[in-house]
Amino acid sequence: MLYDTIIIGGGLGGLTTSIELARKGFKVLVIEKYTYPFHRVCGEYISNEVRPYIESLGINLSQLGAANIDRFQLSSVNGNSIFTNLQMGGFGISRYTIDYELYLIARKLGVTFELNTIVDEIQKINDVFFVDTYLSETFEAKMVIGAYGKRAKLDKILHRKFSNQQTAYIGVKYHIKYDFPKNLIALHNFDGGYCGISAIENDKYCLCYLSERENLRMNGGIPEMEENILFKNPFLKNIFTNAEFLFPKPEVINEISFVKKNATSEHILMVGDTAGLIAPLAGNGMSMAIRAGVLSAELVSKFLKKDISREELEKYYTKVWNQNFQNRIWRGRQLQKLFGNEIYSNLAVAVLSKVPILLRPIIKSTHGKVLKISQTN
Repeated sequence: MLYDTIIIGGGLGGLTTSIELARKGFKVLVIEKYTYPFHRVCGEYISNEVRPYIESLGINLSQLGAANIDRFQLSSVNGNSIFTNLQMGGFGISRYTIDYELYLIARKLGVTFELNTIVDEIQKINDVFFVDTYLSETFEAKMVIGAYGKRAKLDKILHRKFSNQQTAYIGVKYHIKYDFPKNLIALHNFDGGYCGISAIENDKYCLCYLSERENLRMNGGIPEMEENILFKNPFLKNIFTNAEFLFPKPEVINEISFVKKNATSEHILMVGDTAGLIAPLAGNGMSMAIRAGVLSAELVSKFLKKDISREELEKYYTKVWNQNFQNRIWRGRQLQKLFGNEIYSNLAVAVLSKVPILLRPIIKSTHGKVLKISQTN
């Protein structure tokens, strides 16, 4: 079978793209290396900029138990902190839940899934892509979209420039039970990283942190690193000491890099973290992935209808991607330089405590406008 589009990766970006293309009548295959539902290393806070879109798909966030979040706390390594209201706000829901809901919608719309499957090779011959999997299966499509996350073996296969660079960070995630306000998202700095906590469904909380790999190397293991590094922030020491941890072991991802990426590679459109990773402290990676899925589907639809050429598709997508995300990612990188460093984080929180009005525009600069439902039609 010749598919209209094959999407590699079934996260928020890949699932959204598949839903939008299926709604437009195209034959779509999603190749995902895991089976739904499953956990991902992610902060699990979604900006309200995409809430109307998600609800327009028929997902009842309130019924799923999503937490409404409208307050923000920032603490420095030494434990000084500042609070502010979140003008746009957001909601907390686990990837285990929201990805599964989107998967069910995609299935209902006729999207085909190949689960527990890893892509080994992609070749484009004339106008057809041939996608080979580790099971020696080959799938064919007119278009391929990469939505496989922060970093993968596929990046080297596609000769992406950053793929040979060493990664600087690891990500660690837990689900916990803890006495903490459900409407608050907190970001706590430690030397070489920062840790976020916010409510999700079923009275649980997502506790997720980003740390320099050097912290892990110097301490020999995750528990030792947490005790020797993270505990220096009194807020984090309290959380790790008093929370009930619900996973038998943490979810961990080792390949995190914030280097600049391209929105297209080898005629493949990249969506979500595959195209560019925003610093987690900005709290908008999930909403950006959903928005990118909608935008990519609009342009791919025009290509499949032969309204635009492949060259025009790649040109327009790069332009649209840059207009929507380039500045947000750049601002996130600049903010990251202020945090995860004892001196800078202490100084930043001290300044913001004296001039709290500065915090609101900083937060606003990493958010986008509300995704209009009309854009999806």
